Amino acid sequence: MFSITRIYSDASGDSHFEDFTVALKSNGDIGFLSEAEPVKSIIFREVAASYDYDFHNAPQKQYIILVDGGVEIETSLGEKRSFNTGEILLVEDTTGKGHKTKNLENKARRSVFVTL
Repeated sequence: MFSITRIYSDASGDSHFEDFTVALKSNGDIGFLSEAEPVKSIIFREVAASYDYDFHNAPQKQYIILVDGGVEIETSLGEKRSFNTGEILLVEDTTGKGHKTKNLENKARRSVFVTL
């Protein structure tokens, strides 16, 4: 299974975290695979070591895969969580009050966005 954290907005516009898993099925010699999910595009990104972005909404529904370096994300209600290299986020708060994001370390960070 893959563990993923979802960031979404409720009816009041507040952002929240929700953890979920994606099931994998055995495909013999090639390993375990999830069900296919249609995607629109893939975007590769690098941010500066000083990255500290105030409240914002996701530009679109997307998975974010942290390639190297970690982030701290804060919801509109003040809940903070740290995510590290290799972790996956599903960002869906395209409306509402948004979330804050900042680097955990003082170094450039790379990630991959898979838009849905």
